[in-house]
Amino acid sequence: MTTNGVGSMTKAELVEEVSRVSDLTKKHSEVIVDTVFKSIIDALHRGEKIELRGFGSFRLRKREPRKGRNPKTGDKVDVPPKKVPYFKPGKELKELINREAEAADGSPVVAVAT
Repeated sequence: MTTNGVGSMTKAELVEEVSRVSDLTKKHSEVIVDTVFKSIIDALHRGEKIELRGFGSFRLRKREPRKGRNPKTGDKVDVPPKKVPYFKPGKELKELINREAEAADGSPVVAVAT
């Protein structure tokens, strides 16, 4: 589905796809995409978990403080605790991706009852 030829989708390509599928202008589609992203970021910032049924969930994971090393000097450095966003794909998304991968490989595709 990507047009840049490297196997990744950019935000601009996502906006283009939303515009194409929904018959909305690119400007309206960009507002929708930006709103979805901002809503996810804002919820994570508040410490909330975002669950999108059939797709997956976003949440924060806490990383404890640790000792690290400066790669140039080898000196020990204290790495502070931090929160990192984490995406966990849903069961349906994993099944869909694996089904499509099998179809591309020429393996038999088995329909999954939902």
